[in-house]
Formats: sequence, structure tokens, C-alpha cells
Amino acid sequence: MSAERPSLPPVRLHTEAELARDALAAPLLARAVRLARWAGPNTRVGAGGELVDAQLPDAARHLGLGDDEDGAAYASEAWRLAVDTGLVDVEDPQDADEAAGGDAEGTVTAGENLALLTSGSPQDVLAIWLDGLEAVHADATAPAFDDFADLIGEDGSVDFDALDWDPEEEAEFLDGVLGNLYLLTLSEAGPADAPVPLPALAASMVVPEDMGEPTDDVLEQVSEAMMRLDDQFRVLEPIGIVEYRPVDETLLTEEGEEATPPADDEDVTRYGMVKLTPLGLYGIRERMLEAGVDAPAVGDLADKGADALLDGIAYYPEEAARTEVGLWLGRRGAEGAVAAAAELLGAARGADRRAPLRRLHCQQALALVGPEAEPAVRAVLGDPELGGLARVWLAERGAADVPAPPEAMIFWLAVDTIAAQLDADGDLDELQELVEGLTGQHSGFFDEAWRVEHPATAEVLEAMSRLHGDRGAAKAARKAAYKARSRQKG
Repeated sequence: MSAERPSLPPVRLHTEAELARDALAAPLLARAVRLARWAGPNTRVGAGGELVDAQLPDAARHLGLGDDEDGAAYASEAWRLAVDTGLVDVEDPQDADEAAGGDAEGTVTAGENLALLTSGSPQDVLAIWLDGLEAVHADATAPAFDDFADLIGEDGSVDFDALDWDPEEEAEFLDGVLGNLYLLTLSEAGPADAPVPLPALAASMVVPEDMGEPTDDVLEQVSEAMMRLDDQFRVLEPIGIVEYRPVDETLLTEEGEEATPPADDEDVTRYGMVKLTPLGLYGIRERMLEAGVDAPAVGDLADKGADALLDGIAYYPEEAARTEVGLWLGRRGAEGAVAAAAELLGAARGADRRAPLRRLHCQQALALVGPEAEPAVRAVLGDPELGGLARVWLAERGAADVPAPPEAMIFWLAVDTIAAQLDADGDLDELQELVEGLTGQHSGFFDEAWRVEHPATAEVLEAMSRLHGDRGAAKAARKAAYKARSRQKG
């Protein structure tokens, strides 16, 4: 299995049961469910499945929104979701002539999915919610217009060109924003549970990475993107994927008007704040997976083999890797500890480029197995690739009767360890400390290291020449790297 770096860090999702509860609690889906249960033989719907205008006040009252000036709009929105998610089934008018004239009304029956929300599994609930997310995503990218009548041509057709709207471009823009928000949420340097300022999110889509000071034109594009996102997040929030604090309406002015000056110039919250919910992380990941994006989740590898585990966690953050290994070991139980340790050690073997990192993660995984792993570890003491890490593991646990390693194994382990850290893009200060520590412990290190039978010997020595703080040692490392290259070619 290839250990290509995933494009995204692993996400820690809530359980499906927790996510299903969140989905049912999402305001828009909850309203859709209430209307689906309210609907009956006397419910009046148009040819397109929408509630007729005369029904909207009753629907709003049923939702407890009768006194809300936007109650009818909320009811219409919830009804559309009920139709889109199969909570209700709408049959078109039987009379084709009346349907063509727009006066006929269809009939409504309960959809199969309505029962699944109470009798189905969490997966059933989430599948319905994902259908709802798809519908809301489409609404969020739909064009806005002040007067639909202006778009109707003399022949009754809709002039879509007048909208200046590209549906694929709009969907790509919103997916890009949600992807950036997902990445920021998972990033170790990201906001964690803190919301992201809308200007920063808009800038991530507009400002080129290599641009220093944004130009006035770019800043104007950021402002336009902010307003676009403000509308879209207002649409997305009721389905439960984000918590959103909208842009302060005092900042939204008509042309020629002046915005109300902020009481605090540094209060970025007035410009909108957005945060992904646990349900949002799940929903966006599902959309990414469907689009073919590599979006790993912690727990994905728990039922895989040790080779897939060690390759899969190669570039995971430390805490995520520990959790993944813990879940993998948990599947095997205490009674399977020796077999699990042996499987990990077997998967750590190899001379390919990723093998050093596999061995590093194997050593870390064995630390989680516990003392039960000792028989499997002792079984590889004579292995040229695993004997070194086996001795380290036994020494760290204070085990008795650990044979001293031959000198060749010491140097091989040193090269393997540095190769693993280089592949992992470890902290440079820690790597420099490791390099200087190794050469300090072994006088004449570079006189022997170039002879090490390891595929990464020359590469490691070249890296040591760059990392070592002592000029003399760095020069010795360069000479050793040259010898190692010549030896490999010879």
C-alpha cells in the first residue's frame, strides 16, 4: 500500500448515533419533519410540489411561526426540504391541461423516509440528512434576483443569461470555502473550537498565496466574496453544518449611504464569524469522499491489517496516530496482544522509502501494546532491520537479559531513525538535537556511517551535513555522504 501524503489531516468524528441526533435537531430538518407529519389528504400543493400560498399561513402556525413576519417563508423552505428528502411524496395533478395552466393541485402522502427517521438506523437518518444538505447547498448557490418577472421573455421562457450565473462556478466556490473551513478546523495551527472570521475565509478564496500587501482591487473582491458568503451561510446554518454569526447589518449599506462607524475598530466579529459543527465536519467529509477527495477519519484503519495501519498513520498528527493505533489494538483485545505485536513488527520490515517511518510508528505502537508484546519483540532481536528497535523497546521497559547490539546495528538504527524523522518532516530543532546527540555519543561517527547498508544512508548523511551546527562535523558529514554515494554506484 502506498503511503502518499493525504491531502487533509484525519478528522475525529462523533459517533453515528450522536450525529444522527444532531441531524434530527437541525432546525430546518426538524421543521420539515413536523410539516411532513402535519400534511394530509387536504394539503394543497402546486404542480411543482410546493405548498400553495393559501396553505402557507397554516403551515407557519403549525411550526409556531404564525406571528413571525417570515413565518410563511420558513414554512415554504421546510416544505421544500420535506419534498427533497422524501419525507412526503407529491403526485402531480391528474389533469394534464389544468397542470399546464398552473391551476391544478397535486396530492400528498407520507414518504417512506418519514418512518425511517424514527424506526431506521442512525445511518438511515444521516442518509436523509445528507440529501437535505445537498438540497440546501443547491439553494445556497442559486442566483438571487429582485424581480423574477424581469427574467421572463415574450415567449414565456426564462432568460438565464440575464442572471449572469454559472451554477458550476457557484458550487465550486462554495465547496472551496467549505473545504478551507474544514481544513482550518482540523489544522493543528487552526482555530480548533473557535469560529473563523468571515473576512479571513473570503480572503482564502481570493488573495493569491504569494501576494504580500493586497491591492485595492483584491480587497474589493474580498469584500464582495464576504457578502456572497454571508448570504450562503445564512442559508446553510439551519441544516446544522455551521454555527454562524452574520455580518452586522449596520455595515450593509446601499450605494451612496454611509455605514455606521463601529464602536470598536478591532471587533472582527461584526464582519461575520463561522464555525463548523460536528455534523458539518461529517457532512463536508461525505461530500469530499463522494468527489474523490482523500479525507481520512480517525478509526478508518481499525479493521485493516498492520501494513495498512502503519502506512495510513505515516503523516497523521501525533495524537491522531495514537488514537488510531489504540482503536486498532482495541479490536484485537488483550488476548491478541502478542499476535498484534508480531503483525506490527512484520509490517515494519522493508527497504522502500517509507519503511523507516513505518518502523518509527511501529515502535510507538508497540509502546501502547504493553508488556504483553515482549515475546514478539524478543523474537526479532536478531533481525537486522528490527533488532535495534526491539532493544530500544525492551530497554525502555527495563527488561532483563537484553543483549548488547553489534556496532553495525547501532549505526544502522541511527540512519534509520534520522531517515524516518526526515520523511515525517519533524521539528528542525529536535532533528538537529538528534543529529548532534548521535554524533556526540559516537566518536568517529562519520568514519563508519557511510558504510551502513541502508538505502537512505547517503541521503541521511547529506541532511546531517545541513543540520549539524559544528562546521567541522558538517564537513565530515558531506565527505561521508560522497563516499556513500560512490559506494552505492560502485
